[in-house]
Amino acid sequence: MTLQELQQRVDDWIKDKGVRYFNELTNTAVLMEEVGEFARIMAREYGEQSFKNSDLKYDKADELADIIFVLVCLANQMNIDLESAVLKNIDKKSNRDAERHHNNPKLK
Repeated sequence: MTLQELQQRVDDWIKDKGVRYFNELTNTAVLMEEVGEFARIMAREYGEQSFKNSDLKYDKADELADIIFVLVCLANQMNIDLESAVLKNIDKKSNRDAERHHNNPKLK
């Protein structure tokens, strides 16, 4: 699935099941909530925190998918073509950071 197809699929779902998009501020808050849920899993699985019984219901892949879904909602609301934006961003990083990481002694 391309990013354009994903954006269309999310838009179709919103119109069919979601009634309408939440406003941009609400979706930004929802995005932060979803990122927090993912961070909670990461802190327990890879960090020093231990799992609680309530943490066991979370699934990393599902939480990442929630993040992507809300990001796509925001992009749709702001008429952002994510495919073009990502390609432009990769070009920017490729030019700006062409040698930066190769020359970073911390990455050796």
